Amino acid sequence: MTVSGLLVDRLLGLPESPSPDVRSARDLRVPMPDGVVLVADLYRPRGAGPLPVVLMRTPYGKRQAVVRLFTGVLVRRGFQVVVQDVRGVFGSGGEFHAFHDEKDDGLATLKWLRAQPWCDGRVAMVGASYLGFTEWAVAPYADPPLAAMGLGITASEFASSFYPGGALALHNTLVWSSLLGTQEERRRPFHDRRVRRAMRHLPVGEADLAAIGRPEPFLREVAAHAEPGDDFWKATDHSAAVPATTTPTTMVTGWWDLFLRGQLRDFAALHAEGRQVRITIGPWGHDAKALRATLHDQVSWLNAHLNGDKAQLRRAPVRLHLQQANTWLDFDQWPPPETRPTPLYLAHGLVWDEPDADPATFTYDPLDPTPNVGGPLLSPGKGKQRDNAPLERRDDVVVLTGAPLPEDLDVIGPVSATIHVRTSTGRGDLFVRLCDVDRSGVSRNVTDGILRITSTGTVRAEIEMHPTAYRFRRGHRLRVMLAGGAFPRFARNHGTPEPAGRAIASRRTDFEILRDAAHPSAVHLPIWRP
Repeated sequence: MTVSGLLVDRLLGLPESPSPDVRSARDLRVPMPDGVVLVADLYRPRGAGPLPVVLMRTPYGKRQAVVRLFTGVLVRRGFQVVVQDVRGVFGSGGEFHAFHDEKDDGLATLKWLRAQPWCDGRVAMVGASYLGFTEWAVAPYADPPLAAMGLGITASEFASSFYPGGALALHNTLVWSSLLGTQEERRRPFHDRRVRRAMRHLPVGEADLAAIGRPEPFLREVAAHAEPGDDFWKATDHSAAVPATTTPTTMVTGWWDLFLRGQLRDFAALHAEGRQVRITIGPWGHDAKALRATLHDQVSWLNAHLNGDKAQLRRAPVRLHLQQANTWLDFDQWPPPETRPTPLYLAHGLVWDEPDADPATFTYDPLDPTPNVGGPLLSPGKGKQRDNAPLERRDDVVVLTGAPLPEDLDVIGPVSATIHVRTSTGRGDLFVRLCDVDRSGVSRNVTDGILRITSTGTVRAEIEMHPTAYRFRRGHRLRVMLAGGAFPRFARNHGTPEPAGRAIASRRTDFEILRDAAHPSAVHLPIWRP
């Protein structure tokens, strides 16, 4: 093992492993059925016969730092690794069309690999984020199946993360599209600052011009197809094929990852069919800590399914971190069966009994949109858990607080809200956030969700919030905040029928939150009492 490899493994907390003499072959040409050629690098132990292949397919460049990190760790442990640039990036031919070509290109690559003399016919796939999506674009359709699959902070479909609750996820979309649009060139000074400023640009569908100075296809596609009933992303949704996938699968995600809800749905679908699957959920976001956990997890999974080392398979299917309790818990399924969904009603404060209170009101102004604090954000952005004081002091939010808790309260599982609401325009975004208020009065976000409203009259808004595992400490108080948006995490709602990607003109929207016995509004908490 090289000194640098030894140092990397120690920094990652990985056990030492004998490092084989490695032979590499760069820029192998992999033909696609339409004549386009994709390029890939091969790393294998020198002098070895046919071996299984660990495949990674990436839009970020096969020699990018994080990809090299994954590759180096795997190669030092004797795995044969192939890293491929997806269509249209770096050395691969064709045009990059985010998410749309990964099924056909991935299956063609799989067929090509199995025909090579150095492959024994077994192929596993690993990766995180978009690399994980390329796995889901292949695994349900591979025949024979993949030998193993390692998925980090990813999901079988991404479109629901573009439009959570029907609102356009502006921050994450613009950050990622600006990365895509500049990754093959020298980064211009103050890139992050320009991207943040561009989030205020109107129309949203042209924010790429303000961010990177030219059109970027992914941003334009997300903005142009944000309206209900648009089937543009349908072919990129592999979730319906998840239950039939037989590949042994390991997953890592975090409570602050933007793909958490989709990944938990994928896990539950596989587990319900009795597939070999496990998931680890930590206190991470879409960040380096999650990548480190993913790498650890995938090394053990590949050792089990390619090298026969089954020792690390003896664990529960679900391992999760209970936030604010500094402890890890194991469960046999998700959500844990010991949880009891319990409504926390909106009244003059928060109550466990049915409410009887007058409506709460606020006004949302698209020209001064309610800002966002924390949450599942891509960098640059101050995500995860934050002090919510800047939000709660504003006039355009409703803040409701419960009594001090007499004992610790553990919430583990999916969280949702049912809010009865009226809007003056028949159009608006209802943002609901659950916070933890400590003994000193500091309010920190725990989970939230948003729903785009397009109906007049009284609307029963069913809002899917981020799942969580969280301990509210004795003496702390629960708090619910309601607002008309969370900008620029979500694009502002203009209060007009104009499509989100093209809207410029705006109207103020008055919100009325009903909270009486005939129209009870509540946040539904999965309370865990072991």
